[in-house]
Amino acid sequence: MLSSRTVFLSKWLTILLALSLLLGCSMQSSPILYPKGPVAETERDLLFLATGIMLFTLLPVYLITFWSCWRYRAKGKGAYRPNWHQSIFVELFIWTGPLVIVVVIGILVVVYTYRLDPYKSLADSEQAFRVQAVAQNWKWLFIYPDQQVAVVNELAFPCDRPLSIEITSDTVMTSFMIPALGGQIYAMAGMTTRLNLKAYGPGLYTGRNTQFSGRGFPHMVFDVQSLSEADFDQWLERVKTSNNRLDDVHYQNLLKLENKHPVEYFSWVEPDLFGRIIGKYTGAKGALPLQKPRNLE
Repeated sequence: MLSSRTVFLSKWLTILLALSLLLGCSMQSSPILYPKGPVAETERDLLFLATGIMLFTLLPVYLITFWSCWRYRAKGKGAYRPNWHQSIFVELFIWTGPLVIVVVIGILVVVYTYRLDPYKSLADSEQAFRVQAVAQNWKWLFIYPDQQVAVVNELAFPCDRPLSIEITSDTVMTSFMIPALGGQIYAMAGMTTRLNLKAYGPGLYTGRNTQFSGRGFPHMVFDVQSLSEADFDQWLERVKTSNNRLDDVHYQNLLKLENKHPVEYFSWVEPDLFGRIIGKYTGAKGALPLQKPRNLE
């Protein structure tokens, strides 16, 4: 049996640990709580709202539990009333609370499902900036179809325009996420998923794969740069000065199993490379050759 002193110290240590974890939250350690875009901010607010609903549900349970323990203790004044099973008050109390909670949650699910639809374009006066993302082992390839360039493990875009990302995988199923800007969506071979995001202003963030995909999974992260129009133009010029060209041969080299692939720029990319990658798994004409399955453990 634990002594009362041990139990008392354990409770206070638990409280202090919880407070230290909360105080240690920062933009780097918990970007979900410090959103840098409208999508992430809406998701953060929904998280707080869901937490509030759960607390509203649990609070009456704890209050009634403590009240019952106090009232019906050995020297309490609680009367013994065994014939309450047909009480209308008790039935209303039991069923009204859950019914209200289910209705509120149902409304929130419908509203936020449409509001946070990752495929829905964001309302903005500026045209969306297009990027195509391809998950590989264990790296991310970003193709800029309008600029005809490509980059490995670095995503840059102008902050004054919404970001529209087409996502696929040339390996096992992965998951694309930029926590500071919002959302996560799966990347699957032979399929295209979409994610629409926006940043409030210039900033540097981190994106990652949140779906385990083999031994190189911990290193499957990429840098995200939200840049002003002038800074993005400079970044684009730096990419275009690269001597690398992303043709079919170079793309096959990118498919090698490797950890911590450095940021790599390509000043030119094969036309419709993204569609040809998807075509590997759908049998489309002109698709890239399908690679033999490899062990990703």
